[in-house]
Amino acid sequence: MKVAVENLTGTLFYVQMSNDATVADLKKEIGAHQKIPCDRLILLLDTDLCPLMNHDEDEDQRVSLHDCGVQDGSHIYLFFNPIEDESNSNYHVCFTLPDVLLN
Repeated sequence: MKVAVENLTGTLFYVQMSNDATVADLKKEIGAHQKIPCDRLILLLDTDLCPLMNHDEDEDQRVSLHDCGVQDGSHIYLFFNPIEDESNSNYHVCFTLPDVLLN
């Protein structure tokens, strides 16, 4: 299946995934394309408007994209967590959804 991924700058790219791919497989593909560690990725499926992949790493290995509602032609919005600074771990991550997702 071919999945469209849009990052924060509005750049759109496509990833080709097998029909039996897992969440971990998608994260690895996107992480490699964007040069971002997989554990920093936040993915939103255009039809859900809530985090698509908020599983732990073990569960990512077991959960299929199909089970998450991802199908051929799906559009995924890519966000990422900031790099953690152990000296200042008392912060909260917050982001605003793009206007296109609010309509």
